[in-house]
Amino acid sequence: MSRIENAEFEELLGGAPVMAIFRGLGARRSLELVERAWGLGIDAVELPIQSDDDVEALRVVAAAARERGRVVGAGTVVTVEQVELAARAGAAFTVSPGFDEAVVRASAEAGLPPLPGVATATEVQRATALGLSWLKAFPASALGPGWFRAMRGPFPGVRFVATGGMDADNAGGFLAAGVRSVAVGQALEDESQLPRLAELLRGRG
Repeated sequence: MSRIENAEFEELLGGAPVMAIFRGLGARRSLELVERAWGLGIDAVELPIQSDDDVEALRVVAAAARERGRVVGAGTVVTVEQVELAARAGAAFTVSPGFDEAVVRASAEAGLPPLPGVATATEVQRATALGLSWLKAFPASALGPGWFRAMRGPFPGVRFVATGGMDADNAGGFLAAGVRSVAVGQALEDESQLPRLAELLRGRG
């Protein structure tokens, strides 16, 4: 079987330690918050697509991203059909909560680097055997920073994006454990999080 690489995330995430996830907010509110994130220097953005409204929000934000020379990813991609929706909406990459080889392959074939989720050494090993070097660890807050330190031993070449329960208070501890980026979602319901995360980003610049 052909190998699948996703080293493009080095460029897609811009080396940034923070990615913002805007879930289920509708097109207008999503665009408003994404533009605010961009203005604060948080370039990496993900919009989960779990409904028709979400796909429309992704389409609107992706169009704005293209005008500004930026990219946006489609999140919570769990089926091959969603990969197709993400591609048509203009997503630059896909993010999944778990590891599904069919979804990973469909995404790669559509020209969208996949970022599948893992939570065990077995899943990390399966993903790296395919050729993937960037993986989403979910749910990161339940796994804890120690999980990432432990994974660095057997999998030194893997770049992890920590997702699930991340916020401005705990992100630093995960970054210190070797995580390449933290993805913050639900915490962004508190609008004070964006500027605090931007400060974290600048502190590591």
